Order: sequence, then C-alpha cells, then structure tokens
Amino acid sequence: MHRFSATTESEALVAADRAVIWAALTDPVVLTALTPLLRHIEVHDDVWRWELTSFPVLGLAVDAKFTERMRFTPGRRIDFGHEPAKGVVEHAGADGWYALGKVPGGTHLAINLTLHVDLPLSRLAAPAVERVMKATMDRTGGAFGHNLERHLGLK
Repeated sequence: MHRFSATTESEALVAADRAVIWAALTDPVVLTALTPLLRHIEVHDDVWRWELTSFPVLGLAVDAKFTERMRFTPGRRIDFGHEPAKGVVEHAGADGWYALGKVPGGTHLAINLTLHVDLPLSRLAAPAVERVMKATMDRTGGAFGHNLERHLGLK
C-alpha cells in the first residue's frame, strides 16, 4: 500500500450572510446533501465519521470512510484533521479548513482540503493517481459551490 494525496483550494465571495453559510457547513445533513460523493456523516461531538461513495482511480474502486476531528471557531473557521479511533486503521482521510470572513455584501468563503488514500499501487503511479484525485476533487468542489448557492437561494 502506498499513500497518495491531492489538495484543492478555493475561495469565493458569496452574497449571503456568514451565519447562514456557517449553519450549512456545520449541519451534517445539509453538508451531505450539498456535497457530491458524500454519502453520510456520523457525528459524535467533535468527531465526525465521513463516508464517501466509491469513486474509480486507475481501475480500482476507492471506498473512502474516515474519521475527522472537527475544531470549530464559531462563525469564522472550521479546521479538520484525520484522527481514526485508537487501534483503527483507515485507508483514507482528509485535512483542511473552511474560513468565513465578513465582507460588504456577503461572505468571503475559503476552503483548503487535502484528501489522502492508501492504495495497492506502486508509487510510480502517483502522478496518474493524484491527477485523477485532483480532477475528482475539483469537479466535486465546483458542484458543491453550485449546490451551496442553490441552498442559499442565490440560484
């Protein structure tokens, strides 16, 4: 098994109140509805277990389930890091943050997300695997942005 990772960053000015966006980003039911490939989030206080739908990477079906420690700075920032339960091996995880800032006419929303998966592939496959991961994350992020705007009544 080798670890492969990809990172995506995005930012947008959203014509909605920061509190409304915060409510969407911190509600696991809403977040699941807004995020393509996200099947379910199970919440235990500040530990969230994420379950994605399978997605293909070089002929393999990646079935990602992972546990994240969520740290909330109310209304302003969400930090998350992969933190499986003691003794549990997870072959996928994510690290990153959401930052929300108040700006005239709405909210500045910035997102940084790194996803990593352990796959039974040679390290030589890294450029291809990580290119597929990045493209999938970019498509998912674009759809998430569209879905968030629709959820907020902006589209």
